[in-house]
Amino acid sequence: MGIFGAMTTAISGINAQAFALEHISDNIANSQTTGFKRTETVFADLVFDSQPRRQRGGSVQGLSRATNTIGGDIKPSDVATHMAINGDGYFIVEESSGEADGNPLFTNINQYTRRGDFELDRNGFLVNSSGYYLKGLAIDPLTGNPSGGSPTIVEVTNDFLPARITTSIDYKANLASYPLTANSDPDVTDSEKLLAADFTIDPTTGGAGTVNGTENTVFINRTIAGGAVTAFDAVGSPVNVQFRWGKISSDTWNLFYQTDPSAAGATVAWRNVGTDYVFNASGNLSPAINTTTITALTVSGNNLGSITLDHGSNSVTSFADPNGVAKVNELEQNGYASGELAGVVVSESGRIVGSYTNGETLELFEVTLASFNADGALKKLDGGAFGETRDSGTAILGAQGSILASRLEGANSDIASEFSKLIITQQAYAAGTRIVTTADQMIQEVLNMKR
Repeated sequence: MGIFGAMTTAISGINAQAFALEHISDNIANSQTTGFKRTETVFADLVFDSQPRRQRGGSVQGLSRATNTIGGDIKPSDVATHMAINGDGYFIVEESSGEADGNPLFTNINQYTRRGDFELDRNGFLVNSSGYYLKGLAIDPLTGNPSGGSPTIVEVTNDFLPARITTSIDYKANLASYPLTANSDPDVTDSEKLLAADFTIDPTTGGAGTVNGTENTVFINRTIAGGAVTAFDAVGSPVNVQFRWGKISSDTWNLFYQTDPSAAGATVAWRNVGTDYVFNASGNLSPAINTTTITALTVSGNNLGSITLDHGSNSVTSFADPNGVAKVNELEQNGYASGELAGVVVSESGRIVGSYTNGETLELFEVTLASFNADGALKKLDGGAFGETRDSGTAILGAQGSILASRLEGANSDIASEFSKLIITQQAYAAGTRIVTTADQMIQEVLNMKR
């Protein structure tokens, strides 16, 4: 049996090396394939049950070993929706099973891939070049947090972004301890102040304080500009909100907003916000005012409702300033007009972000990554995808890897390394054929013995 056993072993070796050659060929062919994971060949020896001192030669079996956990080179991409995974994890994707009325139908079976060359198709779905549709968690626009726990197909609609009415204004400023108003004169006592005696109606009486159009010039000359911000009403129409500060005593200021730029006669031109800003000797508010509310803020008849002025912590001060002005450090509001979708990008935090023609951005989906306890047991599918198997275990949402925007992961196969394996495989294959040839010649010698 020795000659026949040697021939059998050699044939198993030839088959195993042919199996390895198949993997090498696949690895080289896909060396430029995005997200491709090479397959390594491992060999296992098969032995006969025999005595240690009479051990018979066995055979060999070629087995495949996945390299799913070995990343490829990360390269930049000029497509804003391309993504790469740095570290552990897979994109969750789904295949289309057909179309109905021009829209894709889906298999409802999750698959997994590292191929992140996703782009928007005509229906607003993010699909990679292998035809797999990306899945993620929708973002709640109010909280900014993912809604639901099960990823769904990412679909970006062309719907208008509805207008958002202004509800708060962030306002931080320093008010010069001695304001250089148009009326101020260092030689005239209280000339820098806003005095009730100069007006028919006292403008310094908190929320009830107003300035009529007939006294607009006097008001302007006794106050300093506090900046302006464009707010938005419920339908997205812009509303220009102008602020002015008036110092009403040695340590107290009042804030006003313009209600009617064209006010005349008894029409109200400016209205007191309704809060006394009292500063101590160090130039800080005492008591502190972090927020204040403007009730029914109305400009030119457009009522924005109640607006919260958010001053932060100790962010309205009254320090000396040689320019004698209100130095506004921050003046921003949270409203916006409606807008049309202009583009889609992926953020570095792994979220699908829509940009709109009104200048706003909105997070739409969070790309969810999946991991497995046994990555090597995943089943390879066409197009660089993988399927769950019993041995791989079920997908675990929330992999530790991070998403890199405008990047792509290359194949983890290296042509130089594959050529080295190719040479070794060819030599082993050729050596196996020599064993078969030699065994055949020995058998011929045996057959010739009876002649």
